[in-house]
Amino acid sequence: MTTTQAPAGPPALGPRTGRGRRQHTPGVGPGERAIGLLNGGFLLLWGLITALPLLWAILSAFKTNGEFRVDPLGLPSGIQWDNFSRAWSAANIGQYFLNSVIVVAISLTLTMLFGAMGAYVLARYDFPGNRFIYYVFVGGLILPVFLALVPMFFVVRNLGNLPVVGQFLGLNSYLSLALVYVAFSMPFTVFFLTAFFRTLPTSIAEAGIMDGCSHFTLFWKVMLPMARPGMISLALFNFLGHWNQYVLPLVIMQDSDKRVLAQGLGTLAANTGFRADWTALFAGLVIALLPVLIVYIIFQKQVQAGLTAGVLK
Repeated sequence: MTTTQAPAGPPALGPRTGRGRRQHTPGVGPGERAIGLLNGGFLLLWGLITALPLLWAILSAFKTNGEFRVDPLGLPSGIQWDNFSRAWSAANIGQYFLNSVIVVAISLTLTMLFGAMGAYVLARYDFPGNRFIYYVFVGGLILPVFLALVPMFFVVRNLGNLPVVGQFLGLNSYLSLALVYVAFSMPFTVFFLTAFFRTLPTSIAEAGIMDGCSHFTLFWKVMLPMARPGMISLALFNFLGHWNQYVLPLVIMQDSDKRVLAQGLGTLAANTGFRADWTALFAGLVIALLPVLIVYIIFQKQVQAGLTAGVLK
């Protein structure tokens, strides 16, 4: 006598919990869908508002002046490289570009160096006056730049009268303008990096001290490499601020040959209204924009990692 077994039913779909019951994922309600669509629509609108003027400026840089006057919103008939040559040589954008590179290279290096050292000490060491010094830097964030223009002018001018270092400082000096950039960038740099250094694990610092690291070696070889994402993010923000700065060099750089790129573009925009060379102006804007785009494209992943590192920790 043989017994027959009933065929097994189809396997249950989905994960099981406990005694074989399925685990259902709650669906997304209509309210959450509406919020998601609203957020997506807002981001799309913001992206269009940001990208369309940039695209229009780039397209206008490749037009002729006749095409720009007839159809400012149309596409160029060809690539007019002559616009860039006129902006680079005739409008002296090339010299202004070089001046900006020199000033920003000095200011960005000093800002990140001094800012990282100051923020590390304020974040990792307890000493009398720690909080006071930190809040002094934070208070610098609320200081309007325009209130400091007049005293800054006299301070920089008097620096040029010093016996030895006066030949490197004073008005129309690359170093003086770079130091002014450093002074105005330090509050935010210290504020940002102090919060970032506090998120680094204390156990690694203690292990380094037990292994014989000095405080100097611990900062340069252990803690600073760990803070690389935050350093890169902040360096990019400072680079944008220094590169696009207009008010501060307008007060210090009074010599036409020492002007930075923002001053040169302002002069070109003022002269364009009389000569009607609008395409050269847009070509100068594209030249000023290229370094910013290149830097952001290269360090895009590091910037995203630095902005999310504190949240993840």
